[in-house]
Amino acid sequence: MSKKASAVVIRMPASDKWFYRALDVILVFTMIVVIIPLWSTVTQSFRPNTFIGSNLEGMFLPPWKWSTAAYKALLGNNGFALAFFNSMKILIFGVVTSLILTIPMAYCLSIHSLPGRKILIAFVLIPYLFNVGLIPTYLVVNRVGLMNHLAAIYLPSAISTYNCLIMKGFFEGIPDSLKESARIDGAPEWYVLVRIILPLSKPIILTIGLFYGVSFWNNFLHAMLYLNENSLQPLPILLRNILIASGMNEFVEVNAFGDAPISAIKAASVFMSAIPMILAYPFIQKYFTKGTLLGSVKG
Repeated sequence: MSKKASAVVIRMPASDKWFYRALDVILVFTMIVVIIPLWSTVTQSFRPNTFIGSNLEGMFLPPWKWSTAAYKALLGNNGFALAFFNSMKILIFGVVTSLILTIPMAYCLSIHSLPGRKILIAFVLIPYLFNVGLIPTYLVVNRVGLMNHLAAIYLPSAISTYNCLIMKGFFEGIPDSLKESARIDGAPEWYVLVRIILPLSKPIILTIGLFYGVSFWNNFLHAMLYLNENSLQPLPILLRNILIASGMNEFVEVNAFGDAPISAIKAASVFMSAIPMILAYPFIQKYFTKGTLLGSVKG
């Protein structure tokens, strides 16, 4: 006599149903709160110079009435192109430099048999807990000759203690048997890091790289302090100058962008400055949660 396996149906309790419904409502509300300012910025950047109406009416302006004058003015302006290129150089060189410095430091901290490991951890944590301040950092940057160099944006903050500790926790989660097997075969420590640890650490490397990239791309204070030449100004400084010029009716900066409306230029510059991060995030999203969670399990 054949026995048919009966499917087990697990019914969700009523309390869980209400919880998930409430969670759906909260997520929808959060999505609306995020989408409305974003959509307002996008539509404002496409508003023509002849548009007359409120911001609410502008949000529902049909696409066939949009104007690309603001984007043409930004892309055709040498100042914007130069600032965008400077920000890209800061982003690329900053992320590469930070990862080159953070990965070996985190790997050293993850080796429990390392002589002087506790002293090294204290050396890393003390500056994190007690910030030296802005003036000593400025004096150091000035003394080593980094003023008016793009390296002044990313070198002083090349290693983040927070990112280093997250990566250290990820390295500690890798089984020691993999490392010991290579060491028994006579592999040097750099070989263990490069050929065994790094291929298994793609999620945390991309996650930490994203953290560094967002930090360097949006870095405003260091650029304002250390870069005095207009040819070196990154995108956040140019955006600041546009906002100040339009707010104070000083059209020295704004008039250089053509006949597009000032509000459209501001919105287009804000939207275009976020494009690199928007393009990078979908490719790193699948590694983001995994890298962060695994890296924060062990401290």
